[in-house]
Amino acid sequence: MFRYRLLIQSLVSRELKARYRGSVLGFFWSFVNPLLLLLTYGLVFTVMLPVRRSPTMEPYFVFLFCGILPWTFFQSSVAESTGVLIAGGNLIKKVLFPAEVLTVVTVVANLVHFLLGMPVLLFFLAWNHRITPEALLFPLPLLVQFVFTLGLALFVSALTVHFRDVQNILTHILHLWFFSTPILFLYGDALGGMRLLLRLNPMAHVIVSYQQILFDGEFTHWKGLGAAGLAAIAMYAFGAFFFERLRDTLAEEV
Repeated sequence: MFRYRLLIQSLVSRELKARYRGSVLGFFWSFVNPLLLLLTYGLVFTVMLPVRRSPTMEPYFVFLFCGILPWTFFQSSVAESTGVLIAGGNLIKKVLFPAEVLTVVTVVANLVHFLLGMPVLLFFLAWNHRITPEALLFPLPLLVQFVFTLGLALFVSALTVHFRDVQNILTHILHLWFFSTPILFLYGDALGGMRLLLRLNPMAHVIVSYQQILFDGEFTHWKGLGAAGLAAIAMYAFGAFFFERLRDTLAEEV
């Protein structure tokens, strides 16, 4: 990433401009989309499907947003990475072009969208008097999530070139993963086998860290985030290794 940082920067800029090219609002959609997402989930789970919830989750729509916004970054990065090498086949076939750059650009571009959406979340947190000094710890779960997401994206991007069914299978896996992550419910409310599943889910620890740092105004999930950090390093190492093993066959398969 450091070696090709200028190339990555150029491609990320192109990707961001292309995403909103021709639209009236342009980059303003980076703020509008998170706001619409917040309003949608808030309407569904507070008006259409109201249920009894712990008072610690109120205001619930802000609690939801603390988990949904980073999850969208994760889901979009992984889902889009499945087709990025296939779409960039012309570039990959060039001998001197590093194929992994395309995957990195996908993750970084979604990271930028995530960061652009953060002011919307921070506004509602401040409106509800939820901003505390613990918010300065925000880069910690962000770093863990970025490394884990990049490793997984490298793996699925290379795998999809050889097995196109991965795109369809991954869609369902991500849906199941979403409901296996404490976004709609409290981590502490899970019991039995569900609690064990959450402990083995790196994204669960990342989301809980975001919720504590931003919504609760405290951070006690150090062990969980540390375990997620180790899982992120392992995922990145495996993803990079897997990508490198398939590198020579990518140009032929796309």
